[in-house]
Amino acid sequence: MPPSAPDQAVAAPRRRLFAGPVLRALRQRHRLGQAAMAQRLGLSVSYLSQLENDDRPVTHAVSAALAAAFPLDWNPADVGGAAHLAALRDAVADPLFASLPPEPQALDRAAEQQPGLAERFVRLHAAYRRSEERRLIADEAIASGVPGGGRQPWEEVRDWFHNAGNYVDAIDRAAEALAHSLDAEPIPEGLLVHALKTAHGVDVISTSDERDDTPPLRRFDPARGLLALNRAMPPATRRFFLAHQLASLSFAEVIAGIASGADLRAPESRRLLSIGLGNQAAGALLMPYGRFRDSARACRHDIDRLCQRFDVSFEQACHRLSTLQRPGARGIPFFFCRVDMAGNITKRHSATRLQFARFGGACPLWIVHEAVAIPDRILVQLAETPDGLRYVSMAKGLVKPSGSYARSPRRYAVALGCEIEHAGDFIYADGLDLASRTAAAPIGISCRLCPRAGCDQRAFPPADRAIVIDPNVREVVPYRVL
Repeated sequence: MPPSAPDQAVAAPRRRLFAGPVLRALRQRHRLGQAAMAQRLGLSVSYLSQLENDDRPVTHAVSAALAAAFPLDWNPADVGGAAHLAALRDAVADPLFASLPPEPQALDRAAEQQPGLAERFVRLHAAYRRSEERRLIADEAIASGVPGGGRQPWEEVRDWFHNAGNYVDAIDRAAEALAHSLDAEPIPEGLLVHALKTAHGVDVISTSDERDDTPPLRRFDPARGLLALNRAMPPATRRFFLAHQLASLSFAEVIAGIASGADLRAPESRRLLSIGLGNQAAGALLMPYGRFRDSARACRHDIDRLCQRFDVSFEQACHRLSTLQRPGARGIPFFFCRVDMAGNITKRHSATRLQFARFGGACPLWIVHEAVAIPDRILVQLAETPDGLRYVSMAKGLVKPSGSYARSPRRYAVALGCEIEHAGDFIYADGLDLASRTAAAPIGISCRLCPRAGCDQRAFPPADRAIVIDPNVREVVPYRVL
């Protein structure tokens, strides 16, 4: 327990850490008085006052309490030079080490006294996670009968964004600077049209599908300087395509440099990556990093309120939240995906330890499948993966109009979620019983990779487990997993 009075303080670290201004700014940012802040940390008000005035250093116990109460804000590396502590803490939080929980003091000492060893451990753990992800991809591909591992260009590009943390710093900062120069929030469509004309000589026209042929959603003719947008698109989609064109032209050299230097096999992959980078820039232009992150934290990541403030669609806001991985100013680590009516995952990214199925359907117990069938209704779920990690997820079914009775609208659902430790900052967790050991839905990556033996929703046996078939006994599935 953190000390409740000065005379109970634990021995200070060998390199004493004074963080008065940081603690005061942290308290004010969360609109807490000293009494409320002290109660949250398990300290006395007088002890907290001494910490804020730099009369006392931050001890190991106080640092651990701050990390538990403010996981997105407190990092001793920001004030004390313990550069490896946060990464070390994340690494040892892996369920792999569940039977060996470290003491906070031991982590602090390791990061301070053996920084080289701590860095090697963090790198080794990161390499282990990458190899586990590659193994899961290969196992799923083999179990699903996908030749060559299924590394199609779009999969290759998805993996590239995943390995980049779904955040490309040069693109994001350039788009944020451009948004600030436009000086409007939200950026209106007319201003985007004006910027395209003045900066790049591009005119914007609307097209319709009154003829038999159906025009594309967006068509850009660089020779004529003409951008044609389909009139049937919703306003948020139209603004996004305008932002995409403006960003793609404004940051053409940066995008080309990243795409040409990427470790991709096929030319189609590089072209897809360029489009993806343009899309990321568009999202960053319409939802500038600093403003969007601050707004998201202030409203506890209420998607509808973010949509209203930045004039974007529900999917665009969810996707942007999954990209807030700027070093030194990270947002909540979210997973995000989009699932169609057949259960195919058409977009995915995870900044959490949750990974998605790449071949075949996702776990049928996941709430996103129900959301597809119920448009415009938000569903929430507490879920637990086989490794014991718990997640809070939100899913909403969406419909994109086709503009014609002759064509079916696109129906799909998006899901956004985080690990349970961030539930206090995720408004969708408010109605869930997070303390219950039985309230969580037991989800997995996919049936072929899930080790759960007693799942009533299992579609296939796990690829790495033996099964027993008894013709005299029939349960929900006609076999028993060993």
